[in-house]
Amino acid sequence: MINYHKRIFTSITNTENGEVSSDTIFYYQQEKNIVHATYSGGEIIKGFLIGTVDLAGNLHFRYNHVNRDHEIRGGVCSSTPTYLEDGRIQLHEKWQWLDEEKTKGESIIEEVKSCFGRS
Repeated sequence: MINYHKRIFTSITNTENGEVSSDTIFYYQQEKNIVHATYSGGEIIKGFLIGTVDLAGNLHFRYNHVNRDHEIRGGVCSSTPTYLEDGRIQLHEKWQWLDEEKTKGESIIEEVKSCFGRS
């Protein structure tokens, strides 16, 4: 199982209907197979996610945030990890809004270089 504890990620790509951008930073924590994170930046004032990680390192979670328009948005996401050449994690995400919009999207977030290798 991949340990996501204290890893920091930022967005690399996102579909147009998403609100996360390269200005959004995710701070992950993990306790056994439970993963949670806070995130903010760009269009996101404050966000939270909580879910589980399976033995292959795949994440399944729900997210909620308040955007710059002060709207409360939320949805579900499944993320599949890959490793970059330098050992950092990249997450390939498929998500769906669960509010009025109900649209789907895909994004990629990547571990921030400056925090890689911490204990």
